Amino acid sequence: MSESPIKTDCLIIGAGPVGLFAVFELGLLDIKCHLVDILGKPGGQCSELYPEKPIYDIPGFPMVTGQALVDNLMAQIAPFGPVFHHVEMVSGLASIGTPEAPMFRVETDAGTVFEARTVVIAAGGGSFQPKKPPIDGIDGYEGTSVFYAVRKMEQFRGKRVLIVGGGDSALDWALNLQPIAERVTLLHRRDDFRAAPHSVSQMRELVSTGAMDLAIGQVSTLQGKAPELEGVLCKGADGSEFRIDCNRMLPFFGLTMKLGPIAEWGLNLHENLIPVDTEKFETSVPGLFAIGDINTYPGKLKLILSGFHEGALAAQKVHRYVFPEKRLVFQYTTSSTSLQKKLGVTG
Repeated sequence: MSESPIKTDCLIIGAGPVGLFAVFELGLLDIKCHLVDILGKPGGQCSELYPEKPIYDIPGFPMVTGQALVDNLMAQIAPFGPVFHHVEMVSGLASIGTPEAPMFRVETDAGTVFEARTVVIAAGGGSFQPKKPPIDGIDGYEGTSVFYAVRKMEQFRGKRVLIVGGGDSALDWALNLQPIAERVTLLHRRDDFRAAPHSVSQMRELVSTGAMDLAIGQVSTLQGKAPELEGVLCKGADGSEFRIDCNRMLPFFGLTMKLGPIAEWGLNLHENLIPVDTEKFETSVPGLFAIGDINTYPGKLKLILSGFHEGALAAQKVHRYVFPEKRLVFQYTTSSTSLQKKLGVTG
């Protein structure tokens, strides 16, 4: 346990893209931040699950990969010197202030203790883990032949890759890995896909030209001496059995989100999400905010750019708590000399 609490203006729980951009918005207002994240590096799902996956709906970037977005955000917040506490999960949160002057005592499972004037929860859907297919012996292949995320595309170059699933992740990686793999086979339990129509059309075009294989069925057995995969046995919808040769398998069955201790913080959860207002994205507890996929409100869209907007408005209210006697005058970064100095901009 820490000998004395770490004192900070704002503690951000979650270091994904939305949490990182909140550091920027708070930093513009002279608000110092610490961040706690269960992962070993910043970036959340963008870094952990799809670092090389293209993202197309970030303003100003026709296309940017998940990791490139995180790298740019890290460069953007560097002038404000945020402090990261990685591989730590918040295990306890208690309000020790008043509604007018909030203060929170926050503890992590690593024994770190914070006293924060405000807290911003930017924890996505909570801590997450991939849903594993119910296949006997799959654990023995994980990390060598079976992967639940693509962190380095080069690991799949020249390999016979089986991708299992029918959602966006499965289709996206089938299309992205097809140019570098020896062969890509997409396996889904039915010939109907949940992915974006454009991705489905691209996949079907590649299948029609023989550049990719599509199979309908489900994996029943892995073949090959673990951890080296040689192929899989599958069952078709009609009960028939067939084999697919592969030495890499990517099952995309979605993620299981776990709120963990957040569920015990008395936040009036709605379907495991935190209700907030849309003026400042504050929860039912004064001084405690929720931005990104963890929150809910009428018209909510689970987009990174929506989380950026939420973080910007939350920062305005955080400023009122941290500097109650200081009048906040909104300034454009393009016209304010003081803001440009904070960002290290000269000229």
